[in-house]
Amino acid sequence: MTENETVDGSTLTEKVIEASAALDRWALQDAFPFWHTHGIDPDTGAFAETLDLVSHQEAAPARRARVQPRQVFSFLEAADLGWDGPALQIARSGMESYLSSYFNEDGTAISAITIATSEADPTFDLYNQAFALFAMGRLARAIPQSAPDMHAKASALLDHLRKGFAHTDGGFHEANPVRAPLRSNPHMHLFEASLELEQTAEDTRWRELADEIADLALTKFIDPATGGLREFFDLDWSPMPDETGRIMEPGHQFEWAWLLIRWGILRNRADAISAARRLYQIGEQFGIDAERQVAIMALNDDLETHDPLARLWGQTEWIKAAVILARISVGPEQDAFQNDIVRASDALMQYFKDVPAGLWRDKLKEDGRFIDEPAPASSFYHIICAIGELHAFAADLKRS
Repeated sequence: MTENETVDGSTLTEKVIEASAALDRWALQDAFPFWHTHGIDPDTGAFAETLDLVSHQEAAPARRARVQPRQVFSFLEAADLGWDGPALQIARSGMESYLSSYFNEDGTAISAITIATSEADPTFDLYNQAFALFAMGRLARAIPQSAPDMHAKASALLDHLRKGFAHTDGGFHEANPVRAPLRSNPHMHLFEASLELEQTAEDTRWRELADEIADLALTKFIDPATGGLREFFDLDWSPMPDETGRIMEPGHQFEWAWLLIRWGILRNRADAISAARRLYQIGEQFGIDAERQVAIMALNDDLETHDPLARLWGQTEWIKAAVILARISVGPEQDAFQNDIVRASDALMQYFKDVPAGLWRDKLKEDGRFIDEPAPASSFYHIICAIGELHAFAADLKRS
């Protein structure tokens, strides 16, 4: 075999391009049309929480606040991917519904709305604030005339977070009054949101927030002994003293790797890129089940399996991290990451089998069987983000 060639005679580059094309077809021909038809409330423009695999009807009692901005993102990406449906109209309508219904009087995002009664759960969750900011930033980039309003709303929300929830050592508390645990996961999505907003906002506050969270990840979230990133922390940002403090999720090793490399390139921070490479190594070496060839849910800090369940979203983060590492690598190392892109794409495609075209399974058990449940809309953001990253990389490969 020649360099970059696989056993069937095709090159790894060709296989990456083929994987991207297959996922593009699924998104453009199946997923976007299906969720446009079945996944939007025609009266309000709000997005469904789940869709039943048989009836295709909404199957959840409430719509969580996190799902609405994630679906806005997904349909904005649809426009960039070339879907011929009304992507921007759907995104604008969904954002209007979200902004009018999913916020408390103080400007923070609520947690959910019960479908039958329209009753709101006003509970504060830092995770939901991150996705509010993310959608505001993504809409500002996609529809420039919306940018002044989106930037103003995002700045007001960040002001509230700074005033009510700022942690003295960086990042944010989860509640006021404060309580443990603190979580790295909402900060990951705040990191993603700040990287999005700094692309279009004129002030420096989003760049500063991104830098603050990157520093927190490099100094607090990542275990210096293993290089793995933890999930749960005590109020001083030390790992929680119970078993939760040991948890490291392979999907989040990949997702943080993707974000830290993006940030490291922007800031010329080789240390962040080096840390990200180790995160990826942990996710790939210890977090991929050998038999099922999928990213599992969780490891302990000794890098042994904590939870063998394999959720869909972890496969998408594997794709994204492998793509960005392939972009910054050359030679045999790049070949290895391109091979991982193909493996991760195959892993993701498992979740699309034996369900109506455009839907998916979410949870693959250790015995190789999927849990029979409705398709969660929350997965769409993960899927489409991965497809978008792979689409752009495949386009660059074709040009080269």
